Amino acid sequence: MTPKPAGPLSRSVNVERLPKDRAEIVVEANPAECEALARDFKVPAIRDLVGRFTLTGSLTRLHAEGRVEAVVTQVCTVTLEPFEAKVSEPVEVDFTNADILEGTDAEDVDLPDPIVNGRVDFGVLTAEFLALGLDPYPRKPGVAFDAVTVGEDPLPFSDLAALRAKLGGDKG
Repeated sequence: MTPKPAGPLSRSVNVERLPKDRAEIVVEANPAECEALARDFKVPAIRDLVGRFTLTGSLTRLHAEGRVEAVVTQVCTVTLEPFEAKVSEPVEVDFTNADILEGTDAEDVDLPDPIVNGRVDFGVLTAEFLALGLDPYPRKPGVAFDAVTVGEDPLPFSDLAALRAKLGGDKG
């Protein structure tokens, strides 16, 4: 029985079948996967999603380096108009056997990701780094946010100055 994929984009790779010194992995999302990811990330559309990874190291300590790129339609937070933006997010991740990680504190800094049952899902990795590359406050190119001023802010001591004038001005 094949386990159910972790998300809409899954490319599980058996790391034991990879070349020993260096391997290249390319993940290209099809239109249905892009549509499902767009729903998950709550953006209007995603297209041309590609993750390119170079793998080095051993079966017990695998290093993945590469880049995730896509064209994402987002909604401008100023004008509320949709617009397309390129996402290009660098990737650098280490993996190790899940057995080696047993008993370690999950809060440790730079803890490698686990290799589960001899496999790494590069589709999930691609989706994760696409999510990291999304602008949380997207702004359409050329649009500036102008702060709205309702009126002039009163000076901090304006009430004291008014009281002073009411009491007879400056008697120093």
